[in-house]
This record gives sequence, C-alpha cells and structure tokens, in this order.
Amino acid sequence: MRKLIFGLFIAIVPALGFAAGGSVPLDHIETDHTNKASLQRGAALFTNYCMGCHSMEYARYKRVSDDLEIPAELYEENLIFTGAKIGELMKNSMNKDMAADWFGAPPPDLTLETRLRGESWVYSYLRGFYKDESRPLGVNNVVFANVGMPHVMVGLQGLCAVEPKIGVDASVEPLSGNINNADVCPEYAIEGSMSAAEFDQAMYDLTNFMSYMGDPIRVERERLGIFVLIFVAIFFVFAYLLNREYWKDVH
Repeated sequence: MRKLIFGLFIAIVPALGFAAGGSVPLDHIETDHTNKASLQRGAALFTNYCMGCHSMEYARYKRVSDDLEIPAELYEENLIFTGAKIGELMKNSMNKDMAADWFGAPPPDLTLETRLRGESWVYSYLRGFYKDESRPLGVNNVVFANVGMPHVMVGLQGLCAVEPKIGVDASVEPLSGNINNADVCPEYAIEGSMSAAEFDQAMYDLTNFMSYMGDPIRVERERLGIFVLIFVAIFFVFAYLLNREYWKDVH
C-alpha cells in the first residue's frame, strides 16, 4: 500500500506542477476531427512550416493519408519532402545535436503535444509571438515566455510589435460600435500575408490537425461509445428483471 501511494504521488506531482505553471490566459477552442477540409489544411501547414524542425514519429504517413482522405500519390508528391515512403514514420532529417546548438534544445516531437499541453494552449501559443529584441531570435511568446523557437509563421501573421492580447475576448463598444480585440495584435512591426481572421483560421486548422495526430481514433471511439452505452442500457433491463426474479421468493 505504501508503495502504491508513493507511486501515485510521483505520478500526480508533475501534473500539479504543470497545472500551476499553466495560469496564462488562453483563447479556448473546440477541435473537430470530422472536418476533413480543416485537417487537410492543417496537414499542409504542419508539413510546410513545422516539419523542418519537428517530427511526428509516432505516426505514419499512410495512416494520415487514409484518415484525411488524401490519395497516397498526392500525399507523397506534396506533403513528403524527405524522400520517405508513404508507409514510413513521420520523421524529419534534422540533426538533434545541431538543433540543440542552434536552439538550446532539440525541437520536440509533436505527435502528442496537444495531449500534453491542451489544444487551447497550442492554439494560443501559435498566435502569441511578438517582437523582443532582447531574445536571441528576436521574438518572444506570451504563452511560453523566453521560448527558443523562431516565429516561423511570420510571413503569414506578420510580427506583433507588442504583446498580443491572448485570452481577452473581443467586445463591442456600445456607442461607437467598434470591435475591441478582434485582432489579438494591436500593432504590427511586420505585416503578414494574411488578415487576422485568416491567420486565426489557419492556426485553428493546424491545431485541429495536431489534435487529430494526438488522438487519431477519437471519432471512431466516440462512435463505438454510443453503441456500448446502448448495450449497457439494454443489459441493465435484463439484469434488473433477472435480479427481481431471483429475489422475489426471498423474505
């Protein structure tokens, strides 16, 4: 019993520590693994902007191709840049020792990132970069302070000159009708190719894809769960009738 309690303590303490450190306000989202168009756009974004540094080596290209309904030939032609075959794991060619020299630590594998940090955290983080000349890469992040990652989406979003307003809901001024915080970035140091709404949608698609990668059977599990609950409900009726039959003569 003492060993069991100690084991539970060791398992729970890191989670409590992470929760305590995760007090940064976030923009909450609900992902949708049935939205194949969103997942396909997210896969394209991840491949083009993230996979140069980050791998997803607990997943295979073929599974993603099948689940997202992307023909294997089209997937190989447009979303595999390493020469890997469609059945291989989703690894990249970055040398981890060199990456550690460049960024201070090798970029982590992102297969389970949304399971670790949460979907809203990832979504907020992707939109939370801003200019900070005191940092080695010239950027910082309001969700992950002093992050060692460059703002790879700067060409799409632009670069916020001040801290973005993450976790602040948009509001409408009653007199003027102006919308406050419709754009999380109040001021841009560099303009991007996307509007604020377009970039938010793109980061939602990317987060949605990462969420799918962390739990690729969620849709199937939820579908089967309905049948399991129906079975339990029917079984309960027969179990109740059988129990009543057994005990009807007991006084």
